Amino acid sequence: MSSTTSIQPSASSGGASTSADENARPPDSGTNSSGPARSILSLQLDQRSLHFSVSAWVLIVALIGIFPLAPHSLQYKGYRLSLLGTTCTTGYALFALYRLPRAGNMQAVQVWCHHVTASKDFIPFMYCLMFSTSKLHLKLVLVPVICWALEHVARFLRRHFTSSSLYRTYLEQPCTWVETNTNAVQFLRSNAEILTGFLLILSLFSRQRNLMQTFMYWQLLKLMYHSPFTAAYHRAIWLKIGRTINPYIHRYTPFLHDPINAGMRWWFR
Repeated sequence: MSSTTSIQPSASSGGASTSADENARPPDSGTNSSGPARSILSLQLDQRSLHFSVSAWVLIVALIGIFPLAPHSLQYKGYRLSLLGTTCTTGYALFALYRLPRAGNMQAVQVWCHHVTASKDFIPFMYCLMFSTSKLHLKLVLVPVICWALEHVARFLRRHFTSSSLYRTYLEQPCTWVETNTNAVQFLRSNAEILTGFLLILSLFSRQRNLMQTFMYWQLLKLMYHSPFTAAYHRAIWLKIGRTINPYIHRYTPFLHDPINAGMRWWFR
């Protein structure tokens, strides 16, 4: 985003330079251009500050929800609140960016859905929405939520609080570590997302089974595999899983070849 700035004559300049500046540009151009630009800049900073505040709050409650020594009721509340907070922030980001389709025909709706599903915020929105409406309570679900919130908080602090002594004393080193180890954070998040998919399959044999949620989550994993924002990490992990498991399948369970091939055709479709 660009903002327009006008060059004002210094107090020590002469009358000739002042009149030349007035002839070179329209009168009051600085007032007309800098006013809307400043209002837009302040509005966007307010939105970013609000997003940062919610992300910091999500990070705190998610850490409470995953902390093993916290009371069970407090863990459950932190689990739900962190998922709801991420759902609200990512949903608002999608709405602010794409709004709703202006035309009511099917083609406009399809184009709008294509843009929304291809955006960066769609995956965390669907992920958190799926688990915030589920009765299943898996602490592993909070690992991607913590990674998303941690990346956003660290990025915002490094951009807007570098002059703060509190930041330089306590927060600069962890924020720098997060930004310099982005790949490690992304791989941690991707591993947790894939492992959650297998845990959902195992949950089908328990009382908390939810076949629809498991199917929808594996659809989301398929989207993560093909999305340009997560594909590199997910494909590397799936390749490693295939190299580890395939020899055992060929040796001990050859009858699984046909189901696995059918699943791979659906996965790559």
